[in-house]
Amino acid sequence: MSKQVISTADAPAAIGPYSQAIRAGNMLFVSGQIPLNPQTGEMVGATAAEQARQVLNNLKAILQAAGTSLDNVVKTTIFLTDLTQFAEVNAVYAEFFPQNPPARSTVQVSALPRGAQVEIEAIAIIP
Repeated sequence: MSKQVISTADAPAAIGPYSQAIRAGNMLFVSGQIPLNPQTGEMVGATAAEQARQVLNNLKAILQAAGTSLDNVVKTTIFLTDLTQFAEVNAVYAEFFPQNPPARSTVQVSALPRGAQVEIEAIAIIP
């Protein structure tokens, strides 16, 4: 099975030695996304909900670049710096996954890159 790097200008460029996503067969492994504006590289959103929306839009752009969509996401992991913000992040997440949501884990972490409050990674199928 070969490995293919997926990259798009519609999502933030990697800020370290990693790829936006890797395709292996019909599986896509999307690196954790933080709320960066893809054009400016600047953080977006003051609240966890605003940041979650940008993160999910970034994730969506990477999925589309790989030829798949949010409908084909099978697993996500959400990293939050404060679990008291879970409900507001969950409400935004539900907008992006209104039916048949993927399996998910949500964990609290002490810090995220660039001071982000939210990071989300995903695994998807490429039809």
